[in-house]
Formats: sequence, structure tokens, C-alpha cells
Amino acid sequence: MKRLAIACAALAAAAAIPVAADDMAVYMNAADIKWGDAPPTLPKGAKIAVLSGDPGKSGAFVARLMLPANYKIAPHWHSAAEDLTIISGTFYLAEGDKLDTEHAHAIEAGGYHHLPAKAHHFAYSKGPVVVQINGMGPFDIVYINPKDDPSKPAAM
Repeated sequence: MKRLAIACAALAAAAAIPVAADDMAVYMNAADIKWGDAPPTLPKGAKIAVLSGDPGKSGAFVARLMLPANYKIAPHWHSAAEDLTIISGTFYLAEGDKLDTEHAHAIEAGGYHHLPAKAHHFAYSKGPVVVQINGMGPFDIVYINPKDDPSKPAAM
């Protein structure tokens, strides 16, 4: 859990992403968004951009994930609730401890999804997707099956 928080904080610092105070206005066009590799707790291929706040610290944050086609995030949960808005593409989400695509909800661009804290869920894409995450940090991801955590070395 701490690795994701540290990676998000490092990304925010390295990309010189403005961290907005509650009394500060932020104006950002799509061309202003700085993307970097997602933390190692997510499968390779994803990009992340922190728009405001710091996912690695306590407090509100806004981040976007850019996922390639055929991307899968194994069943997991988060310590805090998260609100997702699909910016582009179609994102597939479902609750459960197994990645069972038969029961997934297709959320299209402009769609929204709220997930309570500690709800077991999974997600995947069929085509490229950009998802905005609004949440309270520190953000974490806890895989139901620890073997699914891409930041852990594979057992030999």
C-alpha cells in the first residue's frame, strides 16, 4: 500500500504537477496534463496524471488513469471510497473476488461509478480508456489474491 502512495507522490513531484490548495484555483487543459507511468502496484502499461492533491498523502486528490486496450486490474479493494468518471472509452467494472467478465458493467465516456471503501471489485478495458479518480488519500490498492499484485516478485 505504501509503495503506491510513494510512487504517486514521486510522480507528482517529478512531473511538476500543481498541487492546489483549497483556496487556489487551477485551470488545466488536456495539453497541460503530465502523464507518467502508473505505480508498480498496477499492471504495466497504464499511465497516471495527478491533477490536484497528492494521492500519497491524507486529503482529497484527483488523478487520471490512461489504460491501453485489453488491460486488466485483478480483484482488489481500497481503504477509502473512490469516485470514477470515465473521460474516454468504455471501462468495465464489477464487484467480486474473481475477474468474472460476465457480470461487469460497461461504463461509457461521461459515465460515473461510486465505490465504497473496502468493496471488492475488478476492472478491465477492451479498448483504450481514460478514467478520472476522485478520492481521499492516501490511496491504496490491496489485491484479494496477493499473487495478483504486480509489484511483488513472482514466486519461482
